[in-house]
Amino acid sequence: MPAFITLESVAAATPDGRRLFENLTLSIGAERIGLVGRNGVGKSSLLAIMAGQRSPAAGTVARAGSVAVLDQTPDLATDDRLVALLGVATAWDRLSRIQAGQGDEADLSDADWDLPGRLAQALADVGLGDLDPERPARSLSGGQATRAALARLLIAAPDVLLLDEPTNNLDADARDLVGRVLSRWKGGAVVVSHDRSLLRGMDRIVELSSLGARSYGGGYDLYVDRKAEEAAAAERDLDHAERETRRVAREAQVARERKDRRDAAGRKFAARRSEPKILLGAMAERAELSGAREGKLAQRLAADAAEARASAEARVERPKTLAFDLPPSHLPAGRTVLDFDGVTFAWPDGTPVLADLSFQIIGPERVAAVGPNGAGKTTLIRLAVGDLAPTGGEIRRGVAAALLDQRAALLEDDQTILENFRRLNPAASVNDAHAALARFLFRNAAAHQVAGTLSGGERLRAALACVLCAAVPPQLLILDEPTNHLDLASIEAVEAALAGYDGALLVVSHDSDFLDAIGVERRIDLSASRF
Repeated sequence: MPAFITLESVAAATPDGRRLFENLTLSIGAERIGLVGRNGVGKSSLLAIMAGQRSPAAGTVARAGSVAVLDQTPDLATDDRLVALLGVATAWDRLSRIQAGQGDEADLSDADWDLPGRLAQALADVGLGDLDPERPARSLSGGQATRAALARLLIAAPDVLLLDEPTNNLDADARDLVGRVLSRWKGGAVVVSHDRSLLRGMDRIVELSSLGARSYGGGYDLYVDRKAEEAAAAERDLDHAERETRRVAREAQVARERKDRRDAAGRKFAARRSEPKILLGAMAERAELSGAREGKLAQRLAADAAEARASAEARVERPKTLAFDLPPSHLPAGRTVLDFDGVTFAWPDGTPVLADLSFQIIGPERVAAVGPNGAGKTTLIRLAVGDLAPTGGEIRRGVAAALLDQRAALLEDDQTILENFRRLNPAASVNDAHAALARFLFRNAAAHQVAGTLSGGERLRAALACVLCAAVPPQLLILDEPTNHLDLASIEAVEAALAGYDGALLVVSHDSDFLDAIGVERRIDLSASRF
């Protein structure tokens, strides 16, 4: 398979010189590659290097085909039309002039007669087939703009697509659409994503880690299985190498003690002066040569064992542990946590959002609010915590609740984690705050990190510490798209923590894997509760 992009011994570094990765060699052909790794390891930097948007710190990049990058934040504030977002405004206007009888010779010469068909097909492929290409761009929703950006790539038809978290902020239908578009794509594609459903459709997974880049054939589930097998094998090899190192050291010690005893016996024998000096000299020389041989053998065996151990250690990644436990809420099983009774909500201008919505959360239930973007999920959780008042019906709140959005906005970016904790929990002493944060892996100096510098996973963990270690901890956690800015390892850590939580959960998320992992028992479909 010919390669469209070839990276040879490539390295990348941050602006302050911190090395992200090095000695990365990778070829990209007509295949779909899922690029995964911890936040901060350099995934977005690698995409930028592939696209030619930045230069590598070392190594070479060769491109034998065209490359296009998905624009995740298209500008909707201009007076442009949809055709401008699609990158074909000039060619579209040329055809329009010809159709209106106003085209000149240059228009006829440069006309792209196939454009209308390609444009219609691309819009249909991304679920926008009913939109007028002349529609103002500012009238598009965020989800429609993302779909239009994807259609732009389909019209351009590059050899390689580069997509960085393409399903972030998309609802379930739009996520599925991205997967379908990629499944039909015939060229190359490199996708940075923590969306496990999307990654299952990849031809191979490339993982960036502290050990460099490693490729795994197949989709996400096969990658997880092979990673587990490799980790277990590496741990076994390391255990064997460590045992071998100890065995060699013991045998070397036994050999030294044996030599010491022989040497002591030889000295006693020589002290008796009962043998000729020439014999005693020959015996001493043989003992010295034998000892030297044994010493060299022991040194070689020790060096071989140390090399084997170093090789085994190099194959065992030692990532910083992310596992943490949530403190108990002591929520009684029969307590009514939240009760929506015929709730209706409309904005002051009359725009309706929810109609006659009724549900209850009893005890430590796990409930998800689902539905397409715009269905009212964020409105529901703002109603649940009391930020909004219903325009009809009644809401009864039986326990204290805490809301965490995808950016953990309760944290002030310019404050340290410790300062945020004490601001949100003013009765806590410095020692109490440190003890609480240590439970969430922010020990000692880590508690003095500025919140604005934290990764997505660290930020969510800090926010959980601030709300769950309060003097009166909430018994209902409300989470709004908590995994949007987390890497896969952080998602798994949060899943494990929430799975063991004994309080109630109300979750908004388009990540079905996440909802299954935390044990969601019931889904409230808001598409059925709209006006």
